[in-house]
Amino acid sequence: MFFMPLPIARYRFTARVQQPLSLPDYAGSLLRGQFGAALRTVACMTRQHTCPGCPLIPTCPYTRIFEAPPPPKGSHALQDFSSIPNPYIIEPPTPGARVLDGDDDFTFNLVLVGHATEQLALIIFALQRALSQGLTRQRVPADLLQVDWVDATDTPHLIWHIARPVLLEHLAQITPPAMNNVASNAQQKSASPKNRQSISLHIITPLRLQSQGKPLGVGQLTPRVLIATLARRVALLMEFHAAQSGWGEAAKRITHLMGGSLSDTQTLHWFDWTRYSSRQQQEMTLGGVLGQWTLHGDAAALTEIYPWLWLGQWLHIGKNASMGLGGYTLQ
Repeated sequence: MFFMPLPIARYRFTARVQQPLSLPDYAGSLLRGQFGAALRTVACMTRQHTCPGCPLIPTCPYTRIFEAPPPPKGSHALQDFSSIPNPYIIEPPTPGARVLDGDDDFTFNLVLVGHATEQLALIIFALQRALSQGLTRQRVPADLLQVDWVDATDTPHLIWHIARPVLLEHLAQITPPAMNNVASNAQQKSASPKNRQSISLHIITPLRLQSQGKPLGVGQLTPRVLIATLARRVALLMEFHAAQSGWGEAAKRITHLMGGSLSDTQTLHWFDWTRYSSRQQQEMTLGGVLGQWTLHGDAAALTEIYPWLWLGQWLHIGKNASMGLGGYTLQ
């Protein structure tokens, strides 16, 4: 299933503010809230106040993208799900509170998975509307200038522009690569130190992994928790939003395989940030770890786990991944 094109795409949105705008320390929650409200407005056909009970839920673009319903109880072969991950990830501007002057540009990314990529035109329209109606509680308006599809080499390709608002065709997929510097040694079975290699995760937005509903802090994180959480997220996204089977068994296999075969080195610190919840009408504090997390293992083990870690750069990992938490790059 790896090393084949997967329906995952990253898009870069460039917008220009019309007035000074105070961006919070972390704008992922702000952008997600504005996106969700606008998407519901443009997609909802029944105009009900709430989604539960609506006869169009199974086919509604809003619920399928922003509030993905779990399958009915008893319908899944493996287990019942109380929730499943949504097929989008907001990647906000670089963290750090700052004030943008009028006419300043800012960018943010949106990653789409599976069927959500087919709704890109609607999503662009919703985000254009969200920006024009204003950001933050001050409702500062902004204009969406352009949208780029960003390929696996992080190269942007223009697909939509305000001067020509027609969505251009593009390849909305990525293909996980082999770990070239390890693959040549994959057949070596020796566990000697000479055959030990490393993969480093540079965590750039707070990574919040949990156990029994509680966040794991520095010193509590293990390679097994990382791999199990990532593999489960990848499997659920690909099964429920890309209609691809077999990922659940692959996730179980890789979690079991990596259980005791990896060691790690951590240079991590805890970071708390505060966001305002429109739904709960209050400020909430969330946190996670930032820094460098290096996994060590023999060549064969790292070759097995590398495609999962590579995909995680698009899909993120952990709590609140849809608003951009748990973002990292591989080194």
